[in-house]
Amino acid sequence: MVNNITKTPLHTLGYHFIKDHHIPKGKDEFYLRNMQIKNGIHYRTLTAQEIEMLVRNGNTTDNWNHILVSDSFNPELVKNCKFHGLVRIGKLEPLYLGFSDLKAPVGLYNSTIISCDFGDNVVINNVNYLSHYIIGTEVIITNVNELVTTNHAKFGNGIVKTDEGEDIRIWLELCNENTGRRVMPFNGMLPGDAYLWSRDRSNQALQDKFKEFTEKKFDNKRGYYGKIGDRSVIKNCNIIKDVWVGSDAYFKGANKLKNLTVNSGSEGRTQIGEGCEMVNGIVGYGCRIFYGVKAVRFIMADHSQLKYGARLINSYLGQNATISCCEVLNSLIFPAHEQHHNNSFLCAALVMGQSNIAAGATIGSNHNSRSADGEIIMGRGFWPGLCVSLKHNSIFASFCMINKGDYPAELNVPFPFSLISNDVSENQLTIMPAYWFLYNMYALARNAWKYIDRDHRTDKTQVLEYHYLAPDTINEIFNALNKLELYTGRAYLKSQHQPSNDTTEAIAVGRLLLKSKNKLVNQLEIKADDIENSKRKTVLVKVLAAYQVFEDILLYYGVEHLIQLIQETNPTDIIALRNSIPTKLLRNKWINLGGQLMPETEVEDLKKKIIGNKIKGWDELHLQYAKKGLLYPLQKRADALATLKEISGLNLRTLDEHQLSYLLNHAIATKEWITKGIHDARAKDYSNPFRKMVYENFAEMNTIIGKLEDNSFINQQTSELKNFKNSIQQIKKNLKLT
Repeated sequence: MVNNITKTPLHTLGYHFIKDHHIPKGKDEFYLRNMQIKNGIHYRTLTAQEIEMLVRNGNTTDNWNHILVSDSFNPELVKNCKFHGLVRIGKLEPLYLGFSDLKAPVGLYNSTIISCDFGDNVVINNVNYLSHYIIGTEVIITNVNELVTTNHAKFGNGIVKTDEGEDIRIWLELCNENTGRRVMPFNGMLPGDAYLWSRDRSNQALQDKFKEFTEKKFDNKRGYYGKIGDRSVIKNCNIIKDVWVGSDAYFKGANKLKNLTVNSGSEGRTQIGEGCEMVNGIVGYGCRIFYGVKAVRFIMADHSQLKYGARLINSYLGQNATISCCEVLNSLIFPAHEQHHNNSFLCAALVMGQSNIAAGATIGSNHNSRSADGEIIMGRGFWPGLCVSLKHNSIFASFCMINKGDYPAELNVPFPFSLISNDVSENQLTIMPAYWFLYNMYALARNAWKYIDRDHRTDKTQVLEYHYLAPDTINEIFNALNKLELYTGRAYLKSQHQPSNDTTEAIAVGRLLLKSKNKLVNQLEIKADDIENSKRKTVLVKVLAAYQVFEDILLYYGVEHLIQLIQETNPTDIIALRNSIPTKLLRNKWINLGGQLMPETEVEDLKKKIIGNKIKGWDELHLQYAKKGLLYPLQKRADALATLKEISGLNLRTLDEHQLSYLLNHAIATKEWITKGIHDARAKDYSNPFRKMVYENFAEMNTIIGKLEDNSFINQQTSELKNFKNSIQQIKKNLKLT
């Protein structure tokens, strides 16, 4: 076996980019290139004087008639270049372009250039091989080894070109190493798209439509040129092949970039830095990729980051997410994901956003079965601690925190806001439901605020839900209440030597104990037998406190939205308020569609429209996301009012003054408790002697970590409490409540 080295006459270099049989009748090999170039520059042939000057400056070409220039072309600014094929050059002026610390004279120097188009005032310096690119205005490209486009370039999209086999197609093997949830990547793919496509795999008609959408979105013709947008800067890079680059991008020191679309521009400038190697992917607007990153078969959505040797393979990384130092494989990650630490491993997972993966975490075992890994599904706010090891298959409700430990078996945890611990000394799994509300309100509330603050998207087609209280988590809390009633009832009946397999009886007994706040609950060993796939016991702790907190939170959530309704409708009396409440109040089942919450019925309706050809492409589907997003605030409110009706047991359409006063007063008490919890959780850092001992004195501690009373987030929450009370006081006054 030897390398296939072809020999072709030199004068043909730069031509026949498209084979004759791929060129439509009546077209030439430049027809796609001419369609792509949109800089508005009028190019002309060189004058004899310009040719003489170019030759004197050490430039060569096989055909000077195929070097076209603008009227403002300056041949003095082109030196020591080899030109092949049709090359078009815009304005060149005696200027230098500066970007950061880089200063470079305008012009083309010491480069081999094959069939390229240039905008005005570009810098092309020491580019060893530049082939088949359309380069914008004021672009700087210096010290690049290879910058080339092939005639079958796909720029990271999961399509095949004319006469290519299906084995060429690029797939993203998301969520599961068995490839059964794979999707075809495309520029503009939203997390909702990836989620919809990766689920419901038995619905072949739907799956075929998604493939059709993707193939229809892109042209399968051969011969498209690569693009480098206006004001982009590329310096000190090795190999850039089949890469489409937007405007205002910045590449420095990359090793290899191949088959990519790199979006960049006013929506967000994208940067790729030293030592990076990226192949077969889509990079969104405003992304940051630095220091030895390796990415293969991937999508990075807008304003996401890869840093410090991170590896992203066969994965989708949502908007406003950051991965550093870690390895992520076969995962679909929704927006606002954080994974900063070395040797974290995330494999075959669906991570539903607002997540934080700690150092040493191993999310996904390689392998605990005889086949490739299955998958782990993590609700919003997933937070495994240091050196957590989990097994496939597992499911976690929203806002689960996992204590350090090696979890030996698959888990199905239905309790949101819980703390999960592997108690080795007792050989048991311990779960504390409602942990976040009981002990860490500061982090919970601040995270909801920070994700909104850090959402840098300009394209907000999908309305992302960041608050910890939303229809998805509310439904999980209701489910948790039912589970707590069941497990408590069983534990009590067992303690009375009356064990029963009657689920209805156990739930009734548990509900009575929990709603009556019977302290006997604290003395029971409350176990769950369907959470861990093992023979050891799973013990629930702080059940009575968790149950009460969950009920208070549900009531507060409902009243908060009732207050918003009152403020918007401004009823003059209690009768007008009753009439403003919807007649039918029923909680929906909700789907987290890539960070956008949507009622399950509407998701199913979208699928039917896709199959029925009423939604004919990705752009139309994205319009539907946007339309659904506009409906979300009212849908969320209706869901919250249904929550209030269910948890309070009141008919909101017949509310009287005393009932409304009770609800409002209860909301004030809960808001005060939340605000106090936020303050106290942070205050522990100032009172704990082990936190204080590293500082010389209290003054030094305040200097280093800031004074508690100066904490802007706590002060903001205190201000919100004051405004909340004032709003309720005004409502009582307007509705003449006592």
